[in-house]
Amino acid sequence: MDITTAIDRLTWLCQNIPALIEAIPVKELESKPAPEKWSKKEILGHLIDSAANNHQRFIRIQSEYEPVIFYNQNDWVGLSHYNDIDTKQLIATWKYYNLHLAAVAKAIAPENLARNGVGRDGLPHTLKWYFDDYVDHMEHHLRQIVAY
Repeated sequence: MDITTAIDRLTWLCQNIPALIEAIPVKELESKPAPEKWSKKEILGHLIDSAANNHQRFIRIQSEYEPVIFYNQNDWVGLSHYNDIDTKQLIATWKYYNLHLAAVAKAIAPENLARNGVGRDGLPHTLKWYFDDYVDHMEHHLRQIVAY
């Protein structure tokens, strides 16, 4: 089991995506396509929430027996009021939190990648699966914000 490719991808995203987001006018970033849909700033905020929850997951799977970790993403986005937060702050928070997660991932002992955690689906998944899925999930949402 190896997560080097996902770590490299995460690092690349942190190095390249911020400038693309900074080039988007604030009005476009804050515009909601529908009242119940997230704006691009809220999508970025969701990725910060995802980083916070997955940080816990990446550590707890290594230190606990099959921890159950999930969160209500709509509550987190709604209660965080991401459209009201300075865009540069959001971008920096997303970038540096994910660089931190890349460093955390580099330090994961290879044998810990086979340890399991449980998410919203109630099924056990390996730490490797969660890390790979984390980066895939991030890219899915980043493509809703910018083209790259």
